[in-house]
Amino acid sequence: MAIDLIEEAVAANARRFKACAVLEIDVRTLQRWKKAIQEENTLEDQRKAAAANRTPANKLSDEEREAILSVCNQPEFQSLPPSQIVPRLADTGKYLASESSFYRVLRDADQVHRRGRTQAPRTVAKPPGFQATGPNQVWSWDITFLAASIRGAFYRLYLVLDIFSRKIVGWEVHENESAEHASVLMRKACLAEGIHADGLVLHADNGGPMKGATMLATLQKLGVVPSFQSALSQRRQPVLGELIPHTQIRAGLPEQAVREHRDGTPVGPRLCTVVQQRAPAQRHPLRDAEPASSWHGYGSTEAARSRL
Repeated sequence: MAIDLIEEAVAANARRFKACAVLEIDVRTLQRWKKAIQEENTLEDQRKAAAANRTPANKLSDEEREAILSVCNQPEFQSLPPSQIVPRLADTGKYLASESSFYRVLRDADQVHRRGRTQAPRTVAKPPGFQATGPNQVWSWDITFLAASIRGAFYRLYLVLDIFSRKIVGWEVHENESAEHASVLMRKACLAEGIHADGLVLHADNGGPMKGATMLATLQKLGVVPSFQSALSQRRQPVLGELIPHTQIRAGLPEQAVREHRDGTPVGPRLCTVVQQRAPAQRHPLRDAEPASSWHGYGSTEAARSRL
């Protein structure tokens, strides 16, 4: 039918090569078709048959394919994709085939799927969220550095904050970080706030003192539910993450806090005045009926930032 269309166009004074270009065939192809019709009176597409009988000069032999599979199944490469196997072989001065050839050989051997210890991706559920509608429902705590009078020396401020009222329910200054100091601080804070019933949530990041065995055992004994920041979250803790970095500690106050803490003299009012710029005494006894915005353990800081 293509030959008839071209001949009809040529009879209408069209150029033969332009008519062939409209049908996306070459003039030589048209000549072969006409010759085949004249000789055998048959016309067949022989391109696939010719390609099937043709062997590429750079085709991998069976020995080369076995060598690729043997290398890919070695213990050091069995969990790696070809995109990493080929460069590592090149670093040792070995070249078996291209990266696409590796993929092609592995696909023919049904080994191009997740190989070795590689696991399929899984959907991680969101951690549970907590909403504080009153004081002593959700606490958040963290440890920050306090600059000492000696350059390069720092103290550690342990600070526990009620996210509803923004009241500092507990704090201590120590020279190091440990779960033992954190557990003692939590016992003091729960005793000072009169926490007796279960249900208080304590949120923290994934630091060592936060997940220490002594701290977790103390929380279980006190009936406090631990909550930790998600590993996928890059944000800081709500409330504390915005409060602590902007805290300006007066020079000499950390040393005085440590010294008076050892002597049993409270220095709380002075430190709270510096750290906590807004007194939450009216909000903490639940005199403010306005509910706090929802806060989630995986790092929703917008609502917390607006209430500072």
